[in-house]
Amino acid sequence: MSAFSFSQQQFADLVQFTLDEARRQGATACDVDASEGVGQNVSVRLGEVETIEYNRDKGVGVTVYLGQRKGHASTSDFSQQALIDSVAAALAIARYTAEDEHAGLADPKLFATSFPDFDLNHPWSLPVEDAIALARNCEAAGQAVDARIGNSEGATVSTSATRWVYANSLGFIGHGEGTRHSISAALIAEDDSGMQRDYWYTSARAQADLDSAAAVGRRAGERAVRRLGARRVKTGEYPVLFEAPVAGSLISHWVSAVSGSSLYRKSSFLLDSLGQQVFSPLVNIVEDPFLLRGQASGAFDAEGVATTRRDLVSGGVLNGYFLSSYSARKLGMSTTGNAGGPHNLLVGATATFPQLLQQLGTGLLVTELLGHGINMVTGDYSRGAAGFWVENGVIQHAVEEITIAGNLRDMFKGIVGIGDDVVPGSSKRVGSILLDKLTVAGD
Repeated sequence: MSAFSFSQQQFADLVQFTLDEARRQGATACDVDASEGVGQNVSVRLGEVETIEYNRDKGVGVTVYLGQRKGHASTSDFSQQALIDSVAAALAIARYTAEDEHAGLADPKLFATSFPDFDLNHPWSLPVEDAIALARNCEAAGQAVDARIGNSEGATVSTSATRWVYANSLGFIGHGEGTRHSISAALIAEDDSGMQRDYWYTSARAQADLDSAAAVGRRAGERAVRRLGARRVKTGEYPVLFEAPVAGSLISHWVSAVSGSSLYRKSSFLLDSLGQQVFSPLVNIVEDPFLLRGQASGAFDAEGVATTRRDLVSGGVLNGYFLSSYSARKLGMSTTGNAGGPHNLLVGATATFPQLLQQLGTGLLVTELLGHGINMVTGDYSRGAAGFWVENGVIQHAVEEITIAGNLRDMFKGIVGIGDDVVPGSSKRVGSILLDKLTVAGD
């Protein structure tokens, strides 16, 4: 029996009714998206159940056009009257909106016509009692790592499923289903030097692809214990190695800088960078929407435009932006099928993590970033950090209460190594990243 309240056919009927109603009320064009999500979230702390949450969300979004005027409205009520009212509300907004020559639906010649199965849907029928047992097992495995782990922020087991459909008045309709599951734990270790916390997690489309609850707990416990005795380091310029879980943030900054909205607003440090050397020659990044069980896989974007596999960065040279139809028109370019954001990003590796430590030599390994001191217009970068001091490729002691600073332009070009230690379950598949130097502010 399905966990959903609405079938795909009911969704299709619902969006078709809304499109017909928009046409009846005078819209010159319209698109509709509808979705339903269900989920369960269980957390325990120190062996006791802390939260049991169930969620069931649904919604319909309607975007209408009156020529070049655009209006949008949404509702969580799937009744016909609510849909009629939503169309009317969107049209009322459109009537009072200024014309925008770039507004409108995507070019129908670019719509997806093939809809492969990317194996995204793996429902996990997990009774709440079993979820509680898994969470307890996860936390207990972490606490058993070391006697100094006397406290915990808890362990969480989550499972969710989503069903969606998108359609527009140019005849496109596409739909899909997907699941996401995760297990995580955050543990606290304490000794004479003070208290430290750390966490670990596993996330996947399919339950079979998750690490075991015990393995997640142990990793969280080991990470918490190794941070004991943390201290500051001397201020200076050092090579810096971003551990895989935080290295993805560097890729996120790049994505933001080469996305359409940043480019047409001229709020990016990478304006007019197409065809330019943006990264070190070591860096190669592929966008692959067609990965089986990928977190950001799909045959079409949020406008129905067909997705494509792209070599976005080759030898450090930028080959493409992330554009929707609107941002592409603003820039005088063509959509890249990225309305709704990037698809799976694969960053090529050059070394193993132990090899990167050896390459680092003496410097800083960053495992946690704090604050958001990033200026996307200039690329200036300054964030609080914690991690480990490394000498001759060997970790010496934990580090805390420091700041790392540089400029993203220089940081991207200063990448001297990329690890193969990718953390599964992310749409940005990147291992640890080694930079030639950053300013580290400590003592």
